[in-house]
Amino acid sequence: MKFVGVGEKYDALEPFVPERIVGRILGMGDVMGLIERAEKTIDEKQAREMERKLRENDFTLEDFRDQLKQIRKMGSLEQLMGMLPKVGPFANLPKNTEVDEGRLKSVEAIINSMTAKERADHNSIDGKRRKRIARGSGTSVQEVNQVLKQYADMRKMMKQYGNLAKAGRLRGMGKLAGLK
Repeated sequence: MKFVGVGEKYDALEPFVPERIVGRILGMGDVMGLIERAEKTIDEKQAREMERKLRENDFTLEDFRDQLKQIRKMGSLEQLMGMLPKVGPFANLPKNTEVDEGRLKSVEAIINSMTAKERADHNSIDGKRRKRIARGSGTSVQEVNQVLKQYADMRKMMKQYGNLAKAGRLRGMGKLAGLK
């Protein structure tokens, strides 16, 4: 078996599969490689629990933080984005942009600076609490506001996913993700 280096460290080796390399070069991505990487890092029990939370619209800031951790375990965001095809729903993603990995750590610090009650109910976070969270995480109130907005947007998207799942329109997605 031959390997190809996709990063600077020893753990950035992948099996060399010519079709996948060509797919990445031509902008078709490497969805199989992405799925394999996800299977290695994502716990099936956690995935089932997340699916339940999506169906019941019970997605909290703690879940948001855990999802960011899962993504970071899979590798750098640049590598993951490089594995996505540049067609269909991914066609409008920015090309050749450098992703600030430190931003993910900052988001995690902001969420970690919240109390358990705040992580469970984002609506309880008023201006005074936002200042405290910003001080605790070493960030600004604006950055806290951005994280809360991103979370609200993601929650809205998750609610739509949950509604589609309830309607039975996403049955094939569970099989694709290895959940069924």
